[in-house]
Formats: sequence, structure tokens, C-alpha cells
Amino acid sequence: MASPQISNRIINQIVLIIAIVFSCLLIFHYLNYYLPGFLAAITLYIVYREWYFRLTEQKRWNKVLTALLFIFFSIVFIVLPLWGLIDYMIPRLSVFLDNTDSIMQKFNQVKEYMSKKPVLENIDLSDEALADFLQSLTKYLPRILNSVAEVLLNMLVAFFVLYFMLVSGRKLENQLTHFFPYSEVSRQELWSEIKLMVRTNAIGIPILGMCQGLVAVLGYYLFGVENAVLWGIVTGVATVFPVLGTMAVYVPICIVSFATGEWTNALWLTLYCFFLVGGIDNVLRFTLLKTLGNVHPLITVFGVLLGLKLFGMLGLIFGPLLLSSVAVLFKVYLNEYGRPKEK
Repeated sequence: MASPQISNRIINQIVLIIAIVFSCLLIFHYLNYYLPGFLAAITLYIVYREWYFRLTEQKRWNKVLTALLFIFFSIVFIVLPLWGLIDYMIPRLSVFLDNTDSIMQKFNQVKEYMSKKPVLENIDLSDEALADFLQSLTKYLPRILNSVAEVLLNMLVAFFVLYFMLVSGRKLENQLTHFFPYSEVSRQELWSEIKLMVRTNAIGIPILGMCQGLVAVLGYYLFGVENAVLWGIVTGVATVFPVLGTMAVYVPICIVSFATGEWTNALWLTLYCFFLVGGIDNVLRFTLLKTLGNVHPLITVFGVLLGLKLFGMLGLIFGPLLLSSVAVLFKVYLNEYGRPKEK
């Protein structure tokens, strides 16, 4: 009895799939430096698409000029503020790390203060631990500067890609629909999840960080913290890490205030940070982020860690998006293959 043979059609299909996967891996390998730019373009497209289609299809605005208007809007309200923050933070962080005498003085005060506390005395505050910590920070600054250059280059890529995505938006979406070989239910669910993730991570988290940063700056300034604006910005950036993010900044600042003997300011600063800075985090996460889309904090935490490893600074936004996409693909799989079909 002759064994069944695999048809040429199946063999050709397998060869074609292997060629497509190999080509995609090759392209990804040599263009992965620009991947954050493509992700940024996709994110901005999802944010802008409804407004763009409303203006060009209902209001009959010119497609090219409208796309350029959205790019100009992005430069003015996204790129320039980010560049201003980076330009403000990097020199001041460098000066802070170079001022070893001041750091050592405050460190010794904190070490003396914590050595008298039952729980805090077990924390390693040796001179070697401080030296290792400062050395790691000093090594990390050039990486930040390189990451800034990478961000600027990827922003150019993002706006270049965004222009063509907006102008050819409807045609592009129709082509992608044909490439997605699943049911309309799965397509709609995938699109809804992607919009939810983009709204939460690209809109909600920056708004939350800005609010917490402003409140922190005010508190640090009122209660005599040196470089109040710098540490307020750092507190706002730390918002991307839920639960312990901002606490990782304002708790050490409060401890330093206690250690330097400024008991009154330190007490009020501690109460201010825990109830106002931390309180705004809780309020906005249960109001603003709940409205935009409810993403689990663990996805945000591990997504940020993943994103920083893969994309640098841009990973603060795209890491959670990438991690959330795994859950979306599982939902699509469940829709297509995991649920019993109705007869």
C-alpha cells in the first residue's frame, strides 16, 4: 500500500511561509534600530485617525495639509516639551553626580540617622555600596545621551511614516483587513484592544506623570528640597512604574530631610507626598485611566522593563503595548479556535 504523499500545493505553501518569516526576521534584524520610530508612527496614527478622517472626509479638508498639521501639532506639543525636559534634566543630573562632596555629606547624615532605627539599620549603607551606586549612575548617563540621539532620529522616522499612514489611511486599513485571515469578531476585538492600550499608555500615563510631577515640584519647593524642579520631574517620570514608582523618589527625599535635622519640613513633606502625590496617583488611576482603558498594573511594570531593554527611552510607552499584545493574540486565538462554535 502506497504511503500518502504531501501535495505540491502544501509544500509550496510551507516554502512560501518560511520565505516570508525569514524575510521578516532579516528586515527586523537590520532595521531594529528604527523600530521605535515605526511603533511611534503607529501609535500616533491610532490616536489621530478619527480626528483626521473627520476633518478630511466630513469637513473636506486637504489630506496632505491636514497630515502636515497633525505632524506640526505633534512637534509643538510632544517633541518640544520632551526635548525641553531632557535638556533641563541631563546637565543638572550630571552636576548632581559630579558633586561628590555634597552627596557624601548627605549620605553620611542618612547613614547616621538610619543606624539608630530598628528596621533601617539592616540596609547596606557602606561607602562601597554608595560608590558602586554612583558609578553605575555615572556609566548610565552616556547611555541616556545616546538614547536621546536615538529618540530624535526615530522621531524623524515616525513623522515620515505617519505622513504616509494618514494620507493613505483608508487604503492601508483595507489592505490590512485582507491580510488578517480571521473572523470579523476577532478583527473588531483586536482593534478595540489596540485602541484601549494606546489610549492608556500613550495618553493616560503621560497625563498622570505630568500631574504627579507638578504636585511633587510644588511640595518639594514649599518644604525646602534642593533642586525641587529636577526631583519633581524625576518623580513624574517614575509614575510609569505603578505602586512603587513615585515612592522610589520621594521616600529617599523624605529620609534625607529627616536625616539633615529639618524635622518640621520633613514631617510635612512626608505627609504631603503620601497623601497628595500618592493620592493623586490613586485618584487618577481609578478615574482617568479607568475611563481611557483598564490595563493591569503588572502589564505596565513588566512592559516598561521590557520596553527599556528593547527600545530605550521610547520603551516607556511601547513596552506595555508590546506585552499587552500577547494577551490580545490569546483572545484572538480563543475566538477562532478555543470556543465551541454555535451550530
